[in-house]
Amino acid sequence: MERTTAGWWSGLTGVMIFSGSLPATRVAVNDFSPLFLTSARATIAALLGGALLLLLRQRRPARSDILPLLIVALGVVVGFPLLTALALRHISAGHSVVFIGLLPLSTALFGVLRGGERPRPAFWLFSLLGAAIVAGFAIANGQGGSLSGDLLMIASVIVCGLGYAEGAGLSRRLGGWQVISWALLLSLPLMAIIALFSLPHSWSAVSQPGWLSLGYVSLFSMLIGFLFWYRGLALGGIAGVSQLQLLQPFFGLLLAAVLLHESIAWSMVACATAVILCVFGAKRYS
Repeated sequence: MERTTAGWWSGLTGVMIFSGSLPATRVAVNDFSPLFLTSARATIAALLGGALLLLLRQRRPARSDILPLLIVALGVVVGFPLLTALALRHISAGHSVVFIGLLPLSTALFGVLRGGERPRPAFWLFSLLGAAIVAGFAIANGQGGSLSGDLLMIASVIVCGLGYAEGAGLSRRLGGWQVISWALLLSLPLMAIIALFSLPHSWSAVSQPGWLSLGYVSLFSMLIGFLFWYRGLALGGIAGVSQLQLLQPFFGLLLAAVLLHESIAWSMVACATAVILCVFGAKRYS
């Protein structure tokens, strides 16, 4: 019981960190190309993760771990960052919330397919209801959609769910921060080359918000958030803990209210409350 509770708290911390990822990406793509942003954030995080592995003298993954680590890299190091960066050139950050509401369901499905988990039928009811509430809230309050942007977001949700579930399984053997660090290192040669060939034409044209956003997605979204997230999935269960992602849009809106002094509508409070109830229901039956 203590192990599961620790997993849920760790997962919640990861979700809170990830809540700033899409807004930061939306700001960053104003100054950087999606290709450079994806490769640069992965390269920076890989160097930091590699330094941690070296300093703490972590053992190398077994040969059988390489393919799962490549799947993690494909899903969360390359796929999700690149596809969302491309999508956010066509849609608003608010509209992207519609699809983030589907990410817990995607992660849970891959938890069943790849992790061998078997949630009870009631879990899927709460999961679908939570996803519907988040999507309905985003549709009612968001604007700026497009077919190409929507398709890119759907693809990003699929590959990210796979990367989350695969990484959670590895975390039980290697540790949460070790998994993302090794996955980043495996992708480093390719990401570094892409970053060099997609450098901005003029560094002076990059704004301060652009630099800060690049720093956030490199340090927090690409590394620190995963330290908590993979640990949470490994300890608390992939299907159950994944439902915490339903709270991510509301954390983002709350962050905007605190930092940007935006108003909080009653509809947000009502939807957030309903989603919390769905998360608790999913936890009980996962």
